[in-house]
Amino acid sequence: MNLSLLNRRSALLCLGAACTSPSWAQPGASAAACPALLQHSFPRLQDGKAQSLCQFSGRVLLVVNTASYCGYTGQFEGLEALNARYASKGLVVLGFPSNDFRQEDPDAKKTADVCFNTYGVKFPMFTDTRVRGRQAHPLFAELAKRTGAQPTWNFNKYLVGRDGQALAHFESMVAPNSRQMIAALEKALAQR
Repeated sequence: MNLSLLNRRSALLCLGAACTSPSWAQPGASAAACPALLQHSFPRLQDGKAQSLCQFSGRVLLVVNTASYCGYTGQFEGLEALNARYASKGLVVLGFPSNDFRQEDPDAKKTADVCFNTYGVKFPMFTDTRVRGRQAHPLFAELAKRTGAQPTWNFNKYLVGRDGQALAHFESMVAPNSRQMIAALEKALAQR
């Protein structure tokens, strides 16, 4: 199967019985245009099917390690609001549940319920991912290397530019609607 067809298929997001083609989908993105940072695939939280991050090439990304049972879990609402507000300008929030801080359920269905049903998350969510230390997934290891900061708790946020370069790291306590976050996002979105 060619990459273009694979990207069109993986761009279809199905949550429950409803299937839509989300605004962040980039049908036809090619491997040659995919920055090295995004050359990874992750199983989707809702169905376990592999999804390539290359389909987000050319978009501004906010990569977040999440947890269902954390004091910052309420940030899902702010992250979804950011994603909805800036999607048409090129933003995609990517959520990576992680039990690195022992605040995520081992049952992916329960994690999905918290994300999709409790908080109404519509941005891409993936299955449990290691985000720190020697066991960190290569995506998070590279983000930590490029920003000089690995996640110290849940809801750390990495801002990635349209060119696939890590631009900034935000600690857990930086709210999605903070002036600092909005300013950095708008600056990244303005760059072509």
